[in-house]
Amino acid sequence: MSGHSKWATIKHKKGAQDKARGKLFAKLIRQIEVASREGGGDINANATLRTMFQKARDASVPIDTINRAIKRGTGELEGVRYEAVTYEGYAPGGVAVIVECLTDNRNRTSADVRAAFSKNGGAIAEPGSVAWQFSRRGSVTLSKKYDEDQVTMVALSAGADDVIDQGEEWEVVCAPSDLASLKGAFEEAGMECISSDLVLQASNSISIDSEAEARKVLKLIDALDDLDDVQNVYSNVDIPDSVLELVGD
Repeated sequence: MSGHSKWATIKHKKGAQDKARGKLFAKLIRQIEVASREGGGDINANATLRTMFQKARDASVPIDTINRAIKRGTGELEGVRYEAVTYEGYAPGGVAVIVECLTDNRNRTSADVRAAFSKNGGAIAEPGSVAWQFSRRGSVTLSKKYDEDQVTMVALSAGADDVIDQGEEWEVVCAPSDLASLKGAFEEAGMECISSDLVLQASNSISIDSEAEARKVLKLIDALDDLDDVQNVYSNVDIPDSVLELVGD
């Protein structure tokens, strides 16, 4: 997968973890509200809500907070109404970027995203000009305390497509419909999953070997990710570990 997946881990370790935790909670709560509004508040009947619920629990979001978010989504409690908006663009070096947002003010979010692109050497693109390079996949991450053979054996038996070395973690990729069963297979094998989610995977990557160019790309990705309305940022950048280490210093 892309080099900025590893960068996210590096940045989290070097940055303010409490701030990152607070932003993650806010993102997950929005996702739960939208999922429950669109598919109902029953996690057994709403697969998207079930996935978001598990993500929130994995991140240690309190169960009361999750339940209130579900009730806001279903209308049992008053709350802000969020809508999903996706933006496409390019980072320096021609790197393709997709930005997924949940917002209660489309004009504000659009202005913020456009400003982040323009101030950091990127450019907004027309809808569809970047999206064709990505496909929705299931993703499960595990600690490197499990060796590759262990992870691969369980992954293949559960129908996964690939096992990817993401630095300090293994990422196992599968069809979206197989995500729950893949996570269950690892848990049944006694292997704890760090996370499980539906992500966008690039079909082709652009390699950035220059430290200066890598800094520009990651600066834009960080600026986008720091926006309150942004839920996920995906790109097709591939940055070698040796360059990432220089950027992370």
